[in-house]
Amino acid sequence: MQVNGAPEPFSTSRLDALPLDVAHAEEMAVVLFDPALHTYTGGVPEDADALRARYERQGAGSPDPAERWWNWVLRVRADGCLAGYVQATVRGARAEVAWVVGARWQGRGYAKEAAAGLVGHLLGQGSVRTVVAHIHPGHAASAAVASAAGLLPTGEWEDGEVRWRRDVSREAAPGRVADAGHGP
Repeated sequence: MQVNGAPEPFSTSRLDALPLDVAHAEEMAVVLFDPALHTYTGGVPEDADALRARYERQGAGSPDPAERWWNWVLRVRADGCLAGYVQATVRGARAEVAWVVGARWQGRGYAKEAAAGLVGHLLGQGSVRTVVAHIHPGHAASAAVASAAGLLPTGEWEDGEVRWRRDVSREAAPGRVADAGHGP
């Protein structure tokens, strides 16, 4: 659900997903500073000014009125620190999702928890029926996160990445065995 143009916050057992705000840029620049975070996605770490500009663009929303950009930062409830982000580009009943957890917070299950929380949040609203992520074939950790979020690899490729999908309309069809989203 979107209220006043911003995505609705959600929580998991250890994380609060807060709608992205320009004020998060300074802390997120530190969270995202490690160049290793860009190994599979390309690019380089951005400083606070570049993140502020990007967050302003993201906050303004998609120029396409049929598409919604929802972005959240992840706050670890126990220490109050930001640890990464999740995002969804929603078009109709389909959401394309992504996640990043800063290197300092990796290995604690935060990415799995955040991605599962995001997918549950999106599907729980009823308007999103299909969730898709694109995972580099060499990124085993990200594949494990997608799997933990209930997505399955489809065998489809886009820009050198494998498309993972969860389609609740296929899951809910009576008498139908889920086909992991293979095919059109």
